[in-house]
Amino acid sequence: MTELEKMLAGDLYDASDATLVRMRTEARTLFSEFNRTPYDAEPERRKLLQQLLGHAGDNLNIQPPFYCDYGTNISIGANGFLNFNCIFLDCARITIGVNFQCAPNVQLYAAYHPVMAAERIKGPELALPITIGDNVWLGGGVIVCPGVTIGDNTTIGAGSVVTKDIPASVFAAGNPCRVIRTL
Repeated sequence: MTELEKMLAGDLYDASDATLVRMRTEARTLFSEFNRTPYDAEPERRKLLQQLLGHAGDNLNIQPPFYCDYGTNISIGANGFLNFNCIFLDCARITIGVNFQCAPNVQLYAAYHPVMAAERIKGPELALPITIGDNVWLGGGVIVCPGVTIGDNTTIGAGSVVTKDIPASVFAAGNPCRVIRTL
C-alpha cells in the first residue's frame, strides 16, 4: 500500500514520502498563485480552483488567502463561500455540500498525530475525513477536528471547536462544540 493510500485509508503514513511531498508542493504553488490573483480576475481564479481542488462547484467564491495541504482531497458543492484566511488540512477527504458558508479564519483539520509521545516522535501521521452537509454555516474561527460530520442546515457559532459529530438542523457552539438548540 502506498503512503497516499495509507493516508486516505486513515492508517499511519509517512508525510515525507516523495509522492506526498510533490503533491503538497503542487498545491502550494497553486494556492499561492490563487492568493496573488486580482479579485476581479474571476476566470483565472476559477481555473486555479479547478486545478487545486478535487471538486469546485459552480459559483464557488473563496476569498484569499486560502491554504490547504493537497487540495485534491477537497470537494465543495455549488454556491459555496469561504471568507478570508481559511485553512483546510486535507490529508483525508474533506467533503462539503452545497450552499456552504464560512466566516474568516475557519480551519478544517483532517490531519492529526498519535497521542502517545513514543509513537508521535517516530514521525508518522494520521488523518480522518471531514464531512459537512448542505446549507451549513461555520462562524468565524471555527475549528473542525478529524473525523467529524456536520449535518445539513446546521450553524456552528464563532470560535467553536467541533470535536464530535453535529446533527442536522441545529445551532451548536462552544469548546467543545455542543448543540444549543434545534433550528
